[in-house]
Amino acid sequence: MITAMLFAGGSGVRMESSDLPKQFLEVGGKPIIIHTMEHFSKHPLVDAIVVACKSDWIGYLKDLIARFNVQKVRAIVPGGRNGFDSIHNGVVATAEFSLSGDDLILICDGVRPMLSEKLITDCINHTRIHKTAVPVTPSIDSLLYSTDGETCGKSYARNTMFITQAPQGYTMERILWAHQEAYKRGILNPISSSELFIELGEKVHLFQGERFNIKVTTPEDLITLRAQFYYENYKRFAKEELKYGL
Repeated sequence: MITAMLFAGGSGVRMESSDLPKQFLEVGGKPIIIHTMEHFSKHPLVDAIVVACKSDWIGYLKDLIARFNVQKVRAIVPGGRNGFDSIHNGVVATAEFSLSGDDLILICDGVRPMLSEKLITDCINHTRIHKTAVPVTPSIDSLLYSTDGETCGKSYARNTMFITQAPQGYTMERILWAHQEAYKRGILNPISSSELFIELGEKVHLFQGERFNIKVTTPEDLITLRAQFYYENYKRFAKEELKYGL
């Protein structure tokens, strides 16, 4: 069994949209989270979807799911104090109907509306082989290290640096172990599931991600997303015009 576990507990602080959480901002006539959910809902290998959502927005999300007829949603659970707690709630909810430790869970931000069917398939295939799978893209920028944000005395070789993406795939056995160990050891706010495994002294398997698979976090990301949607629509309309000789 393969479950997509989406976490959507952000408040939109960096998006500067405090009235409406970023996952509910509309692009192309649909909220961002619905775009993200539809990629998993339509994927032939994904069996179920679990969402961890800000508790006071769960009713709103349920209305959106019904309005856009998103299939495969098995559970919606309240988010936690931070991203890790939200993921934990989603993992626990998934474990309640998971059939075995070999089942797969694909953990993904609710604000990745441009991920592709191929990326989801690649994540599933790599997870089946390695039990962990994290999509990454090589860094195209030079990286400097600073503890104060004003001075720097260290740089990193660009060819050794990678940007993590999502979905990140894990077997249920591995992710449940990691979360149990995290609470035992007091690791209460890892940035991502892959970083949790690394903090626990474990290695994770990397595979090639997609540069268009952006996480919508800032106003600049939203501009990029909307530009891409407009571009895709333009290509579609252009093909139709050529087809009908317009």
